[in-house]
Amino acid sequence: MARVPFVGLTGGLGAGKSTALAALERLGAATLSTDAVVHELYASPDVRDTVVARWGEGVAPGGVVDRSAIATCVFADPGERAWLEGELWPRVGARVAAWRDEVDQREPPPAAAVVETPLMFEAGMEGIYDATIAVVADEHVRAGRAAARAHVASDERAARQLSQEQKARRATYAITNSGTLEQLERELSAVLARLSAER
Repeated sequence: MARVPFVGLTGGLGAGKSTALAALERLGAATLSTDAVVHELYASPDVRDTVVARWGEGVAPGGVVDRSAIATCVFADPGERAWLEGELWPRVGARVAAWRDEVDQREPPPAAAVVETPLMFEAGMEGIYDATIAVVADEHVRAGRAAARAHVASDERAARQLSQEQKARRATYAITNSGTLEQLERELSAVLARLSAER
C-alpha cells in the first residue's frame, strides 16, 4: 500500500500558515500543527515540571505554562532557546511520526498528510517530507496580521526565520496568500492534485 504523501507546510509570521492548514483539511488532507503539539506538551506534567525547574514558578502560574513567559525567557537568549528546543523537538518528532503511521492506515486514504512546521527549513527538517509548501504573503498583509495577533517577541521570532523569499525558493511549492480564501483554496487544491498524480 502506497504511503500517503507526507508534506511540510511553513511560512513567515503573518503569512497565513494556519489558514492554509485549515484549507488543506477542508480539501481532503489530514493535518497536524506542530504548534498545537507543543501546546499539548506544555499541558503535560513532565514538560511543565521541566520548564519550571529551569526558569522558576513564574513560567507556570497556578501550574499552567504561560507561553508568553517562556517566550520572554528564550527568544533573546540562544542558549536557553537551544535548551528548550532540545527538550521539545524530540517529543514533537515522536508525536509526528506516530501521527503519520496512523494516517497511513486510514481508509480511504487522505489526499496528503500535512504538518505545519514553522521553522522547518531553519531546523533542517525539510528532508523528512516528500514535498514542502511555503505560504507567502505581501509584506503589508503580513504586518497587519501579525499586529492583529499581537505576537510576543515578534522581532526576535522574525530574526530567527529565513526570509519569505528564501522559504519560497527552498520549498517544493510556494503559495501566495494575499487574496481571498477562495483563491488560496484553488492554489492548494492544485498542489494536492499534483501530489496525487505523483503517487
